[in-house]
Formats: sequence, C-alpha cells, structure tokens
Amino acid sequence: MRVRFIEDRRADYPVTLLCDVLGVSPAGYYAWRSRRESRRSAANRDLVDHIRRVHRDTRGRYGSPRIHLELKAQGRGAS
Repeated sequence: MRVRFIEDRRADYPVTLLCDVLGVSPAGYYAWRSRRESRRSAANRDLVDHIRRVHRDTRGRYGSPRIHLELKAQGRGAS
C-alpha cells in the first residue's frame, strides 16, 4: 500500500522524498509501476465494480446478504 500512496501523491511531492519517508526504494517503486496488474487484483476490482453496481441499482437498500444473493443469481460467485 505504500507504493500506491506514492503513486497517488507523486504529483504533489517528489518521488524520491516519498520513497525516503516511507522506506521504499525508488527502484522498487518504479519496478512496481512497470508491472502488469495481477489476475487476482483484476478479478477483485471487477467484483467490487459489480457489488457497487448492484448496490447502486437497488438504491442502497441491499446489504451484504442480499448483494451476495444477487451476485450468485447473476452467476458471479463471491464468498
């Protein structure tokens, strides 16, 4: 999460300063930036998008049990 913080704040502060303060090497940060997103991370992002869509479509009335059932009905397994 430290590298994500650096990524989010790099427009406001120099990357080398952020890396120094957070204890991350600049080379490690730039290596992280050049990596592709993992399949697991992409699947989690996709699931969160679906959860938000169900919540929005039900005007925020569904909680986690109903959202889980709705996702299951759509064929999207989630635990």
